[in-house]
Amino acid sequence: MHPLLTAETIESYQRDGAVLIPGLFRAQVDMLRAGVARNMEEPGPYAAENLKSGERGRFFDDYCNWTRIPEFAEAIAAAPVAEVAAGLMGSRRVQMFHDHVLVKEPETSKPTPWHQDGPYYFVEGQQTVSFWVPLDPVGDATLRCVAGSHRWKKPVLPTRWLAETSFYPNEADYMPVPDPDAEGMDVCEWQMQPGDAVAFNFMTLHGARGNEARTRRRAFSLRLVGDDARYVERPGPTSPPFPGHGMQPGQQLREDWFPVLLEREPKSAPAPADQG
Repeated sequence: MHPLLTAETIESYQRDGAVLIPGLFRAQVDMLRAGVARNMEEPGPYAAENLKSGERGRFFDDYCNWTRIPEFAEAIAAAPVAEVAAGLMGSRRVQMFHDHVLVKEPETSKPTPWHQDGPYYFVEGQQTVSFWVPLDPVGDATLRCVAGSHRWKKPVLPTRWLAETSFYPNEADYMPVPDPDAEGMDVCEWQMQPGDAVAFNFMTLHGARGNEARTRRRAFSLRLVGDDARYVERPGPTSPPFPGHGMQPGQQLREDWFPVLLEREPKSAPAPADQG
């Protein structure tokens, strides 16, 4: 077991779908800050500004940039993310899915809407993990996760953040987006320092308040999958879309696009006792 993990940490992750991992990227904070600066200066094709006209501040996000921004690739390789992910998921195999940057400039009141990541993706499985890593101290603007929501029987309706419309045409297959505060749900949130990480399952409902502080709130997020993750078709383009991937339902993600970060040998059966 990696030193950042305990049996209690793993139990909390499996039970609640979210847990705090202090210091997971502590040694890579400056590297990730440089990567975020580069990302904002050179946005990728999926970059978005998430404020409507007249809304105060700036809410920038972008994803799938680790292959073109060297600071991201270096930080992922240097931090013990694969070992920690394997322990949390109970998985022998850890495979890259994608990265995501979310920046709320000072006095940006816009919240991050409540959502599950899984319904937007073309991958399904119990063994998944996202690491949400603030690059600035966070209090009220921290990530918020609804405990146990990764085990809900019906997924939450994915919506477009800015247009607030349904992402797919089959709305009846999903439950409406809840209001966890109004409905008295068990919301987990943590005061965090730069380099700490919230680990959460792809199906954990999460969101964040606006950043009313006078300092920035930069966050780097990393999404990884484990043994049971398989490609699944959705009734429309996914987010991220990864066009031209060529995968078929039921396949593991192709390793040339989604590299394997860790693969442990299966435990061998004990040798039979000597009968001689």
